[in-house]
Amino acid sequence: MKARLVLFTLIALLLTACGAIGTTPTPLPTLMLDTPGAAAPAPVVSGGGVTASAVVAAGEQASIAAPMSGMVESVEVAQGDQVQAGQVLLRLSGREKLAAAVEAANLELLTARQALADLNENAAQARAQAQLRLAKAKDAFDEAQKRRGWQQYRVGTDNQIAVAQADLIVAQDAVKKAEETYGYFANRPENDLNKAAALSALSNARAARDRAEANLNYLLSKPDPIEVEKADAELEVARTELEAAQAAFDKLSSGPDPAALALAQARVKNAEAQLASVQSSLDDLELKAPFAGTIAEVKIHAGEWVLPGQPVLLLVDLNRLRIETTDLSERDVPKIQVGQAASVFIEALNQMVDGHVSAISPLANTIGGDVVYKTTVELDAPLPGLRQGMSAEVNFKP
Repeated sequence: MKARLVLFTLIALLLTACGAIGTTPTPLPTLMLDTPGAAAPAPVVSGGGVTASAVVAAGEQASIAAPMSGMVESVEVAQGDQVQAGQVLLRLSGREKLAAAVEAANLELLTARQALADLNENAAQARAQAQLRLAKAKDAFDEAQKRRGWQQYRVGTDNQIAVAQADLIVAQDAVKKAEETYGYFANRPENDLNKAAALSALSNARAARDRAEANLNYLLSKPDPIEVEKADAELEVARTELEAAQAAFDKLSSGPDPAALALAQARVKNAEAQLASVQSSLDDLELKAPFAGTIAEVKIHAGEWVLPGQPVLLLVDLNRLRIETTDLSERDVPKIQVGQAASVFIEALNQMVDGHVSAISPLANTIGGDVVYKTTVELDAPLPGLRQGMSAEVNFKP
């Protein structure tokens, strides 16, 4: 481009010299050549358009980095290789360990899903069991209430007490009669048979009377305090079981136990997350091409250790080259719009090709003190012999 400026200057000087006879010389503009550290020249406006220097760039470029640390097991490509999207470019070691972890995570996921399915399938049976438990708890509570109620009264019922009183009267009468009979034989010798029989009958009658009296006293008595405490404890236990049985039945009234269901669902979700995590780690052992392109650089070899984020390969798409400006200034970028037509001159090929603006960078760069914006131009047709890195000049048509 410098050579073209010098040539343009010489031609202008010659034309000026030829027309100088009899006319007043027209002042020539001062042309500044690039010097180290000088500001980038302003784009030349040609025919009402804007001109900017540019470079041929790859259609897409990716610096592929290792997602995790590890030993490089193999590098599957070399510089200059053509690769397809998804093709394995590099492998890290450790596949066996992570594959085993994936199998374990798969097993846990299957187990968790089966437990969740069993919980849903057995909901009706669990509800029936809870209903049976509730019915038994109600019966037990009723019985405990009755036993505790009995402790508020005498031990015996009115009927039992009446019978016991009658038994005592009969027993007392039997004792009286036995005493009278024995009185007839009391003065006889000890070995007298009638005396012995009368004494035995008297003893039995007295024993029967004592038993009848003790029975009546028991039936007339109040409950033992220990028995009352026991009845209270049994009633409390029955009440607690009834409440628990009712709560369990209520939980199952509309399906599986909500707490158990939430736990089973959380277990499945956790198992899925664990499987995804270890599967992702296993997948990270293989670095794959994100798009079809050419391997521009290989920065690692088998047996070397890599760190997370360390660039190992450079992949470029050379099948769809584009043009990127290098010195489009802030003064001219407002005149450029996406979709605007442009003419691109490739210096190395000495050819002109049409294109259009596909992108304008929202971020600025600074070159020699000038603020510039990178603008991308897509070529309307492929140009044979075009290579990444070639210099170009873009004229944005008004």
